[in-house]
Amino acid sequence: MDLLEKLKMQSKKPDDPAAPPPPVCWIESADSVSRRFQFEPDGQLSVRIVDDSRPASRRMVDSFISTFLPSGYPYSVSEGYLRYTQFRALQHFTSATLSVLSTQSLLFAAGLRPTPAQATAVSWILKDGMQHVGKIICSNLGARMDSEPKSWRIFADILYDVGTGLEVVSPLCPHLFLEMAGLGNFAKGMAVVAARATRLPIYSSFAKEGNLSDLFAKGEAISTLFNVLGIGAGIQLASTVCSSMQGKIIVGPLLSLVHIYCVREEMRATPVNTLNPQRTAMIVAEFLKTGRVSSPADLRYKEDLIFPGRLIAEAGNVKVGRPLHAALKPSELHRAKEILPGEKFILRPGIKWTDMILERSATGEDALKGWLVAAYAAEVEKLPSGDAIREAYGRMNDMLEPFLLELQSKGWHTDRFLDGTGCRFAL
Repeated sequence: MDLLEKLKMQSKKPDDPAAPPPPVCWIESADSVSRRFQFEPDGQLSVRIVDDSRPASRRMVDSFISTFLPSGYPYSVSEGYLRYTQFRALQHFTSATLSVLSTQSLLFAAGLRPTPAQATAVSWILKDGMQHVGKIICSNLGARMDSEPKSWRIFADILYDVGTGLEVVSPLCPHLFLEMAGLGNFAKGMAVVAARATRLPIYSSFAKEGNLSDLFAKGEAISTLFNVLGIGAGIQLASTVCSSMQGKIIVGPLLSLVHIYCVREEMRATPVNTLNPQRTAMIVAEFLKTGRVSSPADLRYKEDLIFPGRLIAEAGNVKVGRPLHAALKPSELHRAKEILPGEKFILRPGIKWTDMILERSATGEDALKGWLVAAYAAEVEKLPSGDAIREAYGRMNDMLEPFLLELQSKGWHTDRFLDGTGCRFAL
């Protein structure tokens, strides 16, 4: 029994005219948690977590998995990932332990004679502790980084500069040294996670011949070389222009501006070929206007890296990722599915934008179909919303095949859609 038939059965009048209509219900998945939403006959919306009778130990395990393992684990990763993660965790544990011992030895060699407890406290609170807190918080945003790796890469460098700036000005308020150093490391910890998480999709966009490892290795070589040169330049500045606090306050912001500008230009040059809301809207808008599709390399300089969530009127002002219960009233659910039978998306036109809610198993092609329908419907908006969508749906079916062929020939990956929010539904 398909989804539309289920809704039709729910909409049928019961034999007893006095009996209340059956409730409308569905399941939404967001951030690896499935919730059951149900509109009661009186119009009230009830929400509960599926299998909420789980024991506390199971909830703790699920919470740990959703925080530290990829979304959809174990089906979203290859065999061996758990063993790799276990040994990687042990590797970092031993490395952190050795770091504490090395900090103690360096302070001892400098003549500060720290006790083991003091060295551990300094290392943990100022460097490792707050930085790790930032890393854990930022790790929950992985899906958003998949969707907009370039924007998050810029955000990571801004955060890193903020953390570095707090460390630079810390001598101005020595009584707040612990707070300044802690916040600086917190910001830098978040920046490190965001930068590392976005590195792979960025390198993947350049790996034309599957040479990802070679690209990564050469990129690390360039980074290492210029890091060494930068350290040399920093030592020179520290002993001359920046020997005073005034010099640091002048030179620091200038270096930061150059740093952010360089990162922005790096990201503008990156041709990411996966579909996300912004790139999909730009592709649809261009296709409707010119009948052509830009390649990832042609589209890269048109992306908005600061405000990627902006709506594009030429593509129907589509907004993706809102929960189903927030976008639709209970009386609209059956009609929305009836207008688009068998499709894995629901469209709900509004005054300022059109909501598109994707089913859990929707692919990039499903998102493209929904976007085309919304864009065509916007062109015939004088008709009632349902009639406009029906007419747009017929036009979409006529244009879909050449549109997809053009996309794939230009190098776009249409097998998946990275919406970044993880909020989808299943009936």
